[in-house]
Amino acid sequence: MDELVEIHGRPMKLSISRAAAKQLRQRTEPLLLEMELYFSCLVRKRVYIKESAANAECVSLGDKLKVWFRPVVTETCAMRDVARDNPPVKDMPIAEPERYFPHWLTLDFRRGKWRAEFGYGRDAA
Repeated sequence: MDELVEIHGRPMKLSISRAAAKQLRQRTEPLLLEMELYFSCLVRKRVYIKESAANAECVSLGDKLKVWFRPVVTETCAMRDVARDNPPVKDMPIAEPERYFPHWLTLDFRRGKWRAEFGYGRDAA
């Protein structure tokens, strides 16, 4: 299922696989997709999938899915932190956050696990 959603005044293509849609329908609480854009020695993008959607800044996409875009930065640029799964980060203030907001987001459910990805450009990977 593909649809164009508007988040913070910007269009974003949301693609949800049939398997993911089925899993979402079975949920009692919304699933939170936290799209993290990590600035440090390099730029990294990652989607954290959270079973609880308690974040007040997230945007609802229906009653079973919420998203949040979070640009973060490390306090120092240490290559040893780049390889870590969860290096210490802090929120990065951005003057015009809508300029960095992703163009697309995909959600799938395979082999018993949620999988999500976001990106830029007009077509999802």
